[in-house]
Amino acid sequence: MEIKSSAFKEGDIISRKYTCDNIDISPPLEWSQVPDDTKTFALICDDPDAPMGTWVHWVLFNLPRNVLKLSENLPKLEVLKNGARQGKNDFGKIGYGGPCPPSGTHRYYFKIYALDKELDSKPGINKKEMLKAMEGHILAEGQLMGRYKRF
Repeated sequence: MEIKSSAFKEGDIISRKYTCDNIDISPPLEWSQVPDDTKTFALICDDPDAPMGTWVHWVLFNLPRNVLKLSENLPKLEVLKNGARQGKNDFGKIGYGGPCPPSGTHRYYFKIYALDKELDSKPGINKKEMLKAMEGHILAEGQLMGRYKRF
């Protein structure tokens, strides 16, 4: 699968707009090359360069099959209007929490997963719980990496 954003290209700097240094809203994303058997999508955004280990910025699942893009500034709600559910990020909050590196340039991976089922999980799960629920149900995946450094 391919995932991209109109806000930044692969390997580019993520605009401050989408970080803790500004209004901290989620960036627009869209994906394509979806397997025919896809029932739902899941999304994870994380930072493998965080000093304490990988830091999770976003956990989103049960996006319906017909949803192939997210507009910027997705509401920070447990359940979205389209039925998708959001988990907790490592800031302890529901929804997206943007880049906020303590030092240096960090990489932020937006990973999309096509799943062959809807997950039974409740909103508020963390990345580890979502990955466990997805085991054996991932049909395809794609990722987009952006970078950010605080000034």
